[in-house]
Amino acid sequence: MAEAEAMYRRALEGKEKAWGPEHTSTLDTEKAWGPEHTSTLGTVNNLGVLYKDQGKMAEAEAMYRRALEGKEKA
Repeated sequence: MAEAEAMYRRALEGKEKAWGPEHTSTLDTEKAWGPEHTSTLGTVNNLGVLYKDQGKMAEAEAMYRRALEGKEKA
């Protein structure tokens, strides 16, 4: 997983260099679209998956609950 994280960071650094740090493609999803946007909630869910895969069950559950609550409001 460390290798995947390094690849994501490298990709982000390239985007920031090309487009700048405030472009919506390089911003944190929540900052760009808000905490209840469906793209933000998808990212929150994906973070839950990552935490689950890392064995961080309490953190995973918190992310899953946040994503579910947001999607129920949508």
